Amino acid sequence: MAAETLMGRGHGVTVYDSMPSVGRKFLLAGKSGLNLTHSEDEARFAARFGAAGERLGLGGFPPQAVRDWAQGLGSPTFTGTSGRVFPVAMKASPLLRAWLARLTEGGVAIRPRHRWTGFDGAALRFETRDGERLVEADAVLLALGGGSWPRLGSDGAFAGILPAEGIEVAPLRPANCGFDVAWSPLMAERFAGAPVKSVVARFGETALQGEFVVSATGIEGSLVYAHAAALRDALEARGKAELLLDLAPGRTREALAKALSRQKAGTSLANRLRKGAGLSGVKAALLREFPGSQDLRDPQALAAHIKALPLPVAAPRPIAEAISSAGGVRLGAIDARFMARARPGLFLAGEMLDWEAPTGGYLLTACFATGRAAALGLLEWLESRPR
Repeated sequence: MAAETLMGRGHGVTVYDSMPSVGRKFLLAGKSGLNLTHSEDEARFAARFGAAGERLGLGGFPPQAVRDWAQGLGSPTFTGTSGRVFPVAMKASPLLRAWLARLTEGGVAIRPRHRWTGFDGAALRFETRDGERLVEADAVLLALGGGSWPRLGSDGAFAGILPAEGIEVAPLRPANCGFDVAWSPLMAERFAGAPVKSVVARFGETALQGEFVVSATGIEGSLVYAHAAALRDALEARGKAELLLDLAPGRTREALAKALSRQKAGTSLANRLRKGAGLSGVKAALLREFPGSQDLRDPQALAAHIKALPLPVAAPRPIAEAISSAGGVRLGAIDARFMARARPGLFLAGEMLDWEAPTGGYLLTACFATGRAAALGLLEWLESRPR
């Protein structure tokens, strides 16, 4: 996006990529449907980024601009039932092909297999198949990604390079990630891969309805990702955190207790749950996995447990497995033009900056917006220099 913004402004633009081809993480994002942006209003959209929302240039490239941009590349979009916006083709590859064609036709040079390893004075240092290469430029824009999915190129190596240049970097942490749970061997073996549908998960004051998946090591899925930042921060601060699950959101505690009390004495827990609460399979297993201090033979206690089942999480999954990452170059280390305060002429954009957002089109839109804003800042800086 930065290259597209700079294209045709009188400067030569070269994109260096460490991978054999560009846009690999973009293609991964479109593997199950490319969620480009979200249809909610701009104020609510920006609020999803917390305090960082005011620093990401979202006003210059809001959700509608993303849709218009995709349309201009021959990829019209539609809004799904959840408000998420997708290309009609759903895939990322047609959009990426058209985008790259437009860049190359506009004079942008693309150099794959160039891994940036730092600076050599004013020059950029690249590792290539033909050995080290030094490149000098009037201005440099880094968009190195975060720390998730390192096999696609964004390995977070910049976190060990930029501090030596006086650029402060916050530790990279997993975001939109799954969590480890201390399952019993039986739970892990029997229910790994089982979806837990139509539940409400609460953490703190935030309660959301959706679904998640039990994995061999813990839990993952959209409902977990929506709480991931708060769970991760609680684990870091207090060493423990738990989701509170409502396994029967369509029924009240009182109605459940009444239905359960009608079951015959001596009926097994599995049958009482199935007949009285409509719960079986993985939901019934979760209730048995974490009985707590509740007497599950008592209808009132069992109903309370169904409506508020504590699910303790032990740790976030490794950052390499996360959808995205938090941390990166602190926003205080860049100015309003996205230029590093400690190194004039160096601009930074995308997920390598210290912000995070939920899934739903927010991540891609913010990467686009910061790329555009940083490129405009770069142009402003070039034009302000003495000639």
